[in-house]
Amino acid sequence: MSEPGLWRDAERRLRSNRAAAISVFVLLAFAIAALAGPWLSPHRYDEIDWRALAIAPTLHDAHWLGTDQLGRDLLVRTLYGMRTSLLIALLASAVSLCIGVTWGAVAGYAGGRVDNAMMRFVDILYSLPYIFFVIILTVLFGRNIFLLFIAIGAVGWLTMARIVRGQTLSLRRREFIEAALALGVPPRRIIRRHIVPNVAGPVIVYATLLVPQMILFESFLSFLGLGVQEPLASLGSLIADGASTMESAPWMLVVPATVLVALLACLNFIGDGLRDALDPRQPG
Repeated sequence: MSEPGLWRDAERRLRSNRAAAISVFVLLAFAIAALAGPWLSPHRYDEIDWRALAIAPTLHDAHWLGTDQLGRDLLVRTLYGMRTSLLIALLASAVSLCIGVTWGAVAGYAGGRVDNAMMRFVDILYSLPYIFFVIILTVLFGRNIFLLFIAIGAVGWLTMARIVRGQTLSLRRREFIEAALALGVPPRRIIRRHIVPNVAGPVIVYATLLVPQMILFESFLSFLGLGVQEPLASLGSLIADGASTMESAPWMLVVPATVLVALLACLNFIGDGLRDALDPRQPG
C-alpha cells in the first residue's frame, strides 16, 4: 500500500462511500463547534446563573439547551465536554499508536526469543483489568487531565502491537527486506523505512477505530468519577450528572448522550470506510 496509485485509489473508494463521506463532514462540524462554540457563546462553561437553575431548553438568556442544577449553560458545557473528550481520545490514541507500532514492529522483526518475551509481556498486560491500572495511577499521582492521557494511552496499545507484529512477521520474509539486509542496512533503519510504511494501512484503519474506544473509556472513567474533575467537563462527566437527574431534568442526560452517540457513529463509519478503501480486494 505504499505506492501512490494505490493511495489514490483508496481515496477514491473512500469518497464513494456515502456514509463515511457524510461522517467526515459531520465530525469536522463537531470539531469546529467544539473549538469555536464556547468562544462565541455569551456564557462560560463554569459560569453560574442563579436565576436559571436546571431550566429546560429555552430562548431565554440564550440557554438554548437548558442549564444544569447549578445554572450553567448546557450547550457550552457540552461543547466544552466534547472538546475535552476528543482531545483526550486523540492524544491517548497517539500515545497508543507510538507505543504499539514500535513494540509490534520490533517484536515481529526481531523474532525468536525477543519476540516471545515481548509478546508474553503484552499477554500479561492483557490479563490486568484496565480500570485497576487507572485507579492505581490515580492513587499514586493524583487526579489530573495529563495523567488521564497517559493512563488511557498506556493501556490502549496492546491490540495495535499485535496487529503490527503480525504484519511485520509476513513482511520480513519479503524480497525487499532481504535485499536491504544484503546491503547491510541496520535493523533500526529497516524498521523505520520499510516495515512501518508498509503497515500504514492497517494502522490507519485501527487508529480510526481506536479513537471511539478511547472516548468510551474516558467517558466510563468520568462517569465513575475517576476522569475529568469539576469545573472541567467531558461527555462522560456530563452524562454522569444527567443520569442522577434524568427524572427531573432529562435534557441534562439527553444532550450529552446524543452528542456522544453521534460522535461514536461518525468515527465508526469512517473506520469502516477506511477499512474498505484500503482493502484492494474490494470491488470498485
